[in-house]
Amino acid sequence: MTKKEIAKLACEELEKLYPDVECSLEYDKPYELLISTRLAAQCTDARVNIVTEKLYKKYPTLEAFAGADITELEEDVKPCGFYRTKAKSIKEMAGQLISDFGGKVPDTMEELLSLSGVGRKTANLILGDVYGKPAVVTDTHCIRITGRLGLTSNKEPAKVEKDLVKLLPPEISNHFCHQTVQFGRDICRARSPKCGECSLNYFCRYYQKSK
Repeated sequence: MTKKEIAKLACEELEKLYPDVECSLEYDKPYELLISTRLAAQCTDARVNIVTEKLYKKYPTLEAFAGADITELEEDVKPCGFYRTKAKSIKEMAGQLISDFGGKVPDTMEELLSLSGVGRKTANLILGDVYGKPAVVTDTHCIRITGRLGLTSNKEPAKVEKDLVKLLPPEISNHFCHQTVQFGRDICRARSPKCGECSLNYFCRYYQKSK
């Protein structure tokens, strides 16, 4: 099978398993998704959601984040790890959104990448989830699963993104990436994947080689 054919089968199978899956980070405002994604670096989404439930009540506006005492903000996000770096970029990001974009989260890759602490993964998440644009969010689950399926031989997120853009229908690319996250948690784990229970195993190159 070609990579294009494998990608099509993967999309079909994941749609059967997770037709309604969404981003697991909880947010009400677009800028909150930016902040939550920043906090999620090297931290679980579940922990981030616990922290942000209080965080977004304490800082209900961008202005509140931009004007936050940095030491206090560090303590507020400390459970998510790397708290000094994350607090600094969140405060700076809030200020940039206010001064450069009139308080609105931008809708282009170039503009999103100009924000403090925002990389392509975060930018793609915003483009896909907030603006409904084609986007490929290459988190660790997506990279692992698409690698095992033989859709990419790369490990670097930007290169995996480039590979998948060529294979995935643009209208479902963002949804596919959310599906791989849930699938990676449930079945295709980094350690001890449940290959015998996997509905993708009949065309999975990783499984076929391991038999």
